[in-house]
Amino acid sequence: MRHSTDLDFYLARATQARNEADAATLGHVRERCQRSQAAWEALADRAARTLRMRDEHDRLKAVAVAAAEAEAELAK
Repeated sequence: MRHSTDLDFYLARATQARNEADAATLGHVRERCQRSQAAWEALADRAARTLRMRDEHDRLKAVAVAAAEAEAELAK
């Protein structure tokens, strides 16, 4: 799977939010940081899913091109 700078960014922000939650002394601040972490992790999950889907699309496209080339070669 390719790696995305968006995915890296989302994961870094999730880590930062988790660290802030761990360091928070006030309950409402900790909860806010935990919600932020969950949101960043959801974005990271979506970015990773998108990358997997693109990779699969590219793979299928390459298979289709190879099949078309093989078929054209047989038609000669």
